[in-house]
Amino acid sequence: MSRADVKKVVLAYSGGLDTSVILKWLQDRYQCEVVTFTADIGQGEELEPARAKAQAAGVKEIYIDDLREEFVRDFVFPMFRANALYEGEYLLGTSIARPLIAKRLVEIAVATGADAIAHGATGKGNDQVRFELGAYALKPDIKIVAPWREWDLLSREKLVNYAEAHGIPVAMKHQGGRPPYSMDANLLHISYEGNELEDPWVEPADAMWRWCVAPERAPDRPTYLEIGFERGDPVALDGTPMGPAALLARLNEIGGANGVGRADIVENRYVGMKSRGCYETPGGTLLLKAHRAMESLTLDREAAHLKDELMPRYASLVYNGYWFSPEREMLQAAIDQTQQVVKGVVRLKLYKGGVQVVGRKSDDCSLFDEAIATFEEDEGRFSQADATGFIKLNALRMRIAARRQGGLSGARKK
Repeated sequence: MSRADVKKVVLAYSGGLDTSVILKWLQDRYQCEVVTFTADIGQGEELEPARAKAQAAGVKEIYIDDLREEFVRDFVFPMFRANALYEGEYLLGTSIARPLIAKRLVEIAVATGADAIAHGATGKGNDQVRFELGAYALKPDIKIVAPWREWDLLSREKLVNYAEAHGIPVAMKHQGGRPPYSMDANLLHISYEGNELEDPWVEPADAMWRWCVAPERAPDRPTYLEIGFERGDPVALDGTPMGPAALLARLNEIGGANGVGRADIVENRYVGMKSRGCYETPGGTLLLKAHRAMESLTLDREAAHLKDELMPRYASLVYNGYWFSPEREMLQAAIDQTQQVVKGVVRLKLYKGGVQVVGRKSDDCSLFDEAIATFEEDEGRFSQADATGFIKLNALRMRIAARRQGGLSGARKK
């Protein structure tokens, strides 16, 4: 891309190490006007310092947007309706935030007349794909500047040195003489990469974790909580109605205090390499457990099983950046149709890092019929004699094959 093509760019800006360096680099390399956009998606940090740093760098148009409610309502909750887990472990905390940021970047570019957007994702990672697929899906002709694919500052140590050379203040600049972890936080999770985590054999330092206490230091008594659901979304905690962002924030507090939500994962990045990351997702861990329990009571068997078959594909779409794709929207429509009956209350028991479902009820939508399921006299509601024909019909194909193969003796000959 020619430098002359970029006269004004909207930068996804946190005020941290990477984006502080990028802001200065954009001004020097492209000689362009930079608009900064800082998203409050619940990272738990004071965002006004980002405004002050941007102003000090000569930025005239500064956007700091509170997107917490939209993030949880329109992105996190739809994803949890799908019970999405990437590779069986990752609750997609970083992945699900990227389409919202991409959406807002494009909106601000349109509002300010900018011809490009810029992000701080590296050329090795997933986030570059997520940001850019999202932006192109919403504004096909948008120009995108990805400094990590252009410059030679290809290590965190070089970034720190660049910041020092240009008088750029960076929080957590040194930890024991090392560059900081690569971290990402929002209302759903906080992630850690880099430093000793680059060796998959090395246990993370306990001081690294910020949200979840070590299970061995969690309370010695269990904590009980009840999550109320409507149409597949959590709407109440212990009987008190709560909005999406407030509810997730409270679940983070409760789960973290009980040692719930730590994960240490080696995952397959979309670009092809394996990566080791550590995650804290306390509220999400509780929500996934509770939502599946609510579905177990209210969803038809075949609908539930089909959802489970679709889930890995859905999770991969989110992980790989296809939130705005027609296939994700198609899957979402199918998933949301099933959620009309996912209504009721789930009771959880938390104890030293563990989560158990200890109760679930739905006054309107439960498919559990105690009169039929009972081990006691069911007064004729279920005829056990019907099982004979059911079993024989389902065994028919195997009985035919066994006769042709000579039964057990024929199988032994093979």
